[in-house]
Amino acid sequence: MATTATANLGNSGTDEAFSTAKKCLTLFGAIGVITLATVAVMAATGHATTPFMWIRGIIFPALAPVLLRITARAAGGDYKAFDRIRTISTVMPLAVLGVDLIPGICPAWYAVLQGLSALAVLPIAFLTRTKAMATAFPKP
Repeated sequence: MATTATANLGNSGTDEAFSTAKKCLTLFGAIGVITLATVAVMAATGHATTPFMWIRGIIFPALAPVLLRITARAAGGDYKAFDRIRTISTVMPLAVLGVDLIPGICPAWYAVLQGLSALAVLPIAFLTRTKAMATAFPKP
């Protein structure tokens, strides 16, 4: 059974927060596409690439539409979707940056691009913890 937010949903605070969240996720996806394109160009020009770079390069742009859909459901009042996007936006940047900091796992340019895309998601963690959101999505 999905819990739906009723109080305070659709006010300027929540509308603006979800609008900003969607922009952040669009930026996340765009940087992911740029990263994947860079990996493809590097491989095509004979530079070294790794399966890690390809797999993660594909996952991030593919993940963006999924996260946008979850955010749209949350904006419609779905508490489970709200809780998912709040959790993902908190954990994902830390996980991405943590993995990128492992020495030798990827080149510095790749770590920077991946870090930028993960940092694009970080504002959502803060937006989903505002007073307006807490009022719109009380814990069930």
